Amino acid sequence: MSSPTPTPSQKPVIIVGAGLAGLVAAHELTLRNIPVLVLDQENRSNLGGQAFWSLGGLFCVNSAQQRRLGIKDSRELALRDWFGSAQFTDEPKDHWPRKWAQAFVDFATDELEDYVKNLGLGFLYNVGWAERGDGRADGHGNSVPRFHLTWGTGPEVVRIFKEPLERREQEGLVEFRFRHCVDELVVDEITGRAIGVRGRVLQEDDSPRGVKSSRVEVEKFEVFGSAVLVSSGGIGGNLEKVKKYWPTEKLGNMPKHFVIGVPAHVDGRMLDISAATGASVINRDRYWFYTEGLKNWNSIWPGHGIRVLPAPSSLWLDATGKRLPPFLFPGSDTLSTLKHISETGYAYSWFITNQTIIAREFALSGSEQNPDITGKSTWQVLMQRVFSKKGTTAVQNFIQYGEDFVVSQTSDLEELVKGMNELAAKTDDGGPPLDYAAIKEVVETRDGQFENTYSKDAQAMLIHNARTYFPDKMSRVAVPHRLLDPKYGPLIAVRLNLLTRKTLGGIETNLKSNAMRPDGTPFPGLYAAGEVAGFGGGGVHGVASLEGTFLGGCIFSGRAAGRGIAEELLGGAEASS
Repeated sequence: MSSPTPTPSQKPVIIVGAGLAGLVAAHELTLRNIPVLVLDQENRSNLGGQAFWSLGGLFCVNSAQQRRLGIKDSRELALRDWFGSAQFTDEPKDHWPRKWAQAFVDFATDELEDYVKNLGLGFLYNVGWAERGDGRADGHGNSVPRFHLTWGTGPEVVRIFKEPLERREQEGLVEFRFRHCVDELVVDEITGRAIGVRGRVLQEDDSPRGVKSSRVEVEKFEVFGSAVLVSSGGIGGNLEKVKKYWPTEKLGNMPKHFVIGVPAHVDGRMLDISAATGASVINRDRYWFYTEGLKNWNSIWPGHGIRVLPAPSSLWLDATGKRLPPFLFPGSDTLSTLKHISETGYAYSWFITNQTIIAREFALSGSEQNPDITGKSTWQVLMQRVFSKKGTTAVQNFIQYGEDFVVSQTSDLEELVKGMNELAAKTDDGGPPLDYAAIKEVVETRDGQFENTYSKDAQAMLIHNARTYFPDKMSRVAVPHRLLDPKYGPLIAVRLNLLTRKTLGGIETNLKSNAMRPDGTPFPGLYAAGEVAGFGGGGVHGVASLEGTFLGGCIFSGRAAGRGIAEELLGGAEASS
């Protein structure tokens, strides 16, 4: 690629937020020699934002990995799955999200794999099968495995963009200013164009990544640039914001309690600031929160929660002890399960499982919970995930130290239920006591469907289907068995908390990531990318995600922003060179 040369007087593009989307946009701009100023309210240790903490999953369609494993995927099937999950309406709020969805599936099919691999990213051999669906061909969920797990997890996704930018920083083309908290977008009164930002410089704070930092102001700042990109993330760390826009009709009653899946600085401030400046912010009542949260025994940020990434074998009960109905099975339909749990009036549910299932099927979200994959150790992956009878070290630590686990060393169900009741009494909700006889009936009824390979139980059929996929059979889904069979024990119960994570709505943008005004016209000079833009368009997912689409959405919308800004500043021919 040739590098257009900017004029000496060219002002930098101001990027608000040093997360993945901002880094991708900055990378695209620096490829074209456009100067960039990146502002972030946290310190340099937080470079890369939420992507760093992620498992590094990317949604790719008809990839080399899929073809190697015999997975038959296509653009058409992926788009059908996407639209079946998104449930877009004909309302204006879904105009640009619908266009972004089509464009993202095209990107995931034609370009994403090569784009990241050319920057040095690698994937695990196995392709994961997330969000297995609601049981309908035209409904929610992935028809085939599409979750491409990065070899190196989230830090590796960040690295492939961070390192080129740090080299350009040494050359003077990129400048990072940390501890700069933006409070206002500056708009030219004559042209209506976004030309800068104002805010506060915060007190220096060398806290480790993710730790809640000081908000003491030391001075004001004001900077001007050629354009402004907002890439500041969502609202998952701000429960007041979550409560304000909670969609009771879609997700049930507002839960009383959550564990928090993102650091405190994920506060959604730039959504309100952008709206006050005249940008269109849409779909603010769309969330992607999880139902399988654990209270972190080794917390980094306030209320820190970790998600269990379950495969399909655990028995799922609500707080009252009733089995969740089809197809609300582990790993199948996140938001329908969230609504079901919320409507019970309690903010938690239960898995009844055992050591064999946990060893094979429990993975934990987060780069720090997967040091074998994050550290790229093939030996550790094999020892902890294929051959281990106890599960990964991280999972074992949660069983030993986490407050959400109850273990019956004798595999006695009555003893297990007693421990569950003791734990329920300590919950924030003051949960209801479980009746042992009723739980015994549920477990034995379930177990009766696992006496042979034939079953009328939908969860049993899901498990058998999952094991037809060879990688799942080898390393992800346990051999079907009765929970009460002692050779698979001990019996374990897990209290699952509701967990905040992603917001699916945000600043409305066109396909160049240019922010829109409420009247449907582009906002000159103002762009948005990543979670603050609903991962594209103000809500590319519609109401539900297929997973692997958040990092991919940051990459796609950040790339669109960088290229869109370059096209505006340099002209079409030079920007695409």
